[in-house]
Amino acid sequence: MGRTVAAWRAHFRLVLAIPALLCARGLLAQSTPPNDRTHPVVDQVTFVGVTKIIDKADMAGGLATKASGCKSLLLQPFCALTKSHLVYDTRTLDHLELARDVIRIKVYYYKRGYRETEVDTSVTRAKKHTNRVRVTFRITEGKPVIVQSIAVQQAETVLRRQALKRTLLVHVGDPLNLIDLDSTHVHLRDRLWDKGYADALIADTIEVHDSARTADVTIRVNPRWVATVESVTVHGDSILSPDIAKKMITLKPGNIYKRQNVIESQQALYSSNLYRRATIVLPPRGDSAKLIDINVNESRMHAVKLSAGFNTIDFIQTEGKFTNYDFLGDARRLDLHLVVSNLLAPALNGTGIFRDVLADNGLPGDSSRTYLKPTYQASIDVTQQWIGDPRNTVGFGLFSHRSSAPGIYIDKGYGTSLSFTRNVAPRTPLSLVYRYELTQVEAGDVYFCVNYGVCEQNTIGLLRNRNALSPVSLDFYMNRTNDDFNPSEGYSARADFEHASKYTLSDFRYNRASGEMTIFRRAGKAVLAGHLRGGWVRPMASTSTTDAPGLDDVLHPRKRFYAGGANSVRGYGENQLGPRILTIDPQKLIDAGCTTASIAS
Repeated sequence: MGRTVAAWRAHFRLVLAIPALLCARGLLAQSTPPNDRTHPVVDQVTFVGVTKIIDKADMAGGLATKASGCKSLLLQPFCALTKSHLVYDTRTLDHLELARDVIRIKVYYYKRGYRETEVDTSVTRAKKHTNRVRVTFRITEGKPVIVQSIAVQQAETVLRRQALKRTLLVHVGDPLNLIDLDSTHVHLRDRLWDKGYADALIADTIEVHDSARTADVTIRVNPRWVATVESVTVHGDSILSPDIAKKMITLKPGNIYKRQNVIESQQALYSSNLYRRATIVLPPRGDSAKLIDINVNESRMHAVKLSAGFNTIDFIQTEGKFTNYDFLGDARRLDLHLVVSNLLAPALNGTGIFRDVLADNGLPGDSSRTYLKPTYQASIDVTQQWIGDPRNTVGFGLFSHRSSAPGIYIDKGYGTSLSFTRNVAPRTPLSLVYRYELTQVEAGDVYFCVNYGVCEQNTIGLLRNRNALSPVSLDFYMNRTNDDFNPSEGYSARADFEHASKYTLSDFRYNRASGEMTIFRRAGKAVLAGHLRGGWVRPMASTSTTDAPGLDDVLHPRKRFYAGGANSVRGYGENQLGPRILTIDPQKLIDAGCTTASIAS
């Protein structure tokens, strides 16, 4: 004989209520010694009879009876010396809560389809401590109620079969999990909201067959109507015009009211850094025309960052950054960034902990003091959002830099950049970037011969000239992880495509593609992550400065792929992994009677 879920839940409460009271009285009468009115300390909590189908740690986390222990793994050395409450968490036995824990365990199993679970408890004294006890929960799980059939009834066909299949978390042949059933309601509601049915009604009926331990699940979906945005109101503590917030959001009067637009609008308001709080008050259900209310609190319009540090190779480093989030009004963003390294390098080089960066590098002439001059990176960037659409962003920048690998090369350049970015989906930006740079590489002949494969003097002279490096690139990024900062599920992917030719006003001409993907999967309490990165690059023709032979396969060092280094395989120096070119220390040749001129030739 079948029983509806409402009647079953009422019966479940009546069945559990009477044994719970009797159990509580029994535990109080049996487990509490008549002459011991103090609460004993719980030394250990054990679960017997729990199978792999149940997350024991999750179940134990919802119980009041817990074992005493150190508050943190890092505090273990202190806990061995003292049981102070500052480092040690002392848990005492409460017999009333122990009785309630029996009910909590039964409810935990009930929600996961195990409705015949029985729980018994035992409390024993520890051998060496009269006031310390061990608590054991003996669980008889019983047989679960199995889903015999599941049907989804739509008053109007809005979701297709494949969409429904991906949404359902309850499946035929599995235990009747009420938590998964509730999650299915949420997923269905979100799917309908994504199509504009923000006021959809979802209900379910569960018919349980007691004797067969089976259940028939029916989910009824009524999409009702398509909701639209009637008006958007912005108010709160802000000196900025309400029109600025309205420009940033994708919730526009007359548009269909979709969940994706709500998420995009919330992210846009926070990512602008204009507001420290931006709340989109969702309108109540029941009316197809939605009145959107946005409450904002303004942040500071300026930010300044100053930092300094040192390492044994780059010596003293300083960094400064200034940001104006409302530059010349209209929420236009200005970023000024400057990093200076190699400070005090002539005085610190080879002194104390600092490495002698000029030792054993290149020819004697290459060990010039120019490698100890300050290096820097400077940039000015202006960004404007909502150009024609809230999803669009336009950026303009100026930059200059001087970097060096001591004794090897010095790379100098300056130029400008222009970018257009559109969020084609939530957390999925697509950017088109043009970057024009005049770059110059200063290095010894050995560097060009070994790293470029160019050993002729006239060709090396051309590479030492100032050349244009001006690619146009298309950058795509997708983030489908469950958390931006600490992901445990999902994936992220990035793809970059570059083209440089005479049409982009570039002297270095090439095609380049690179991509990477990271996948996260939860395995119990651990998270497994995999990262794959690859690329392809090929020069198209010689530089535009000349058609001299030998330049057909020349790439700028910043556009080459290197095996080893922080961005490839750590533990190896950049360009130091894989096939190597054997070179001889020039000093050994000089000691053997060679001259600098003969080595250079």
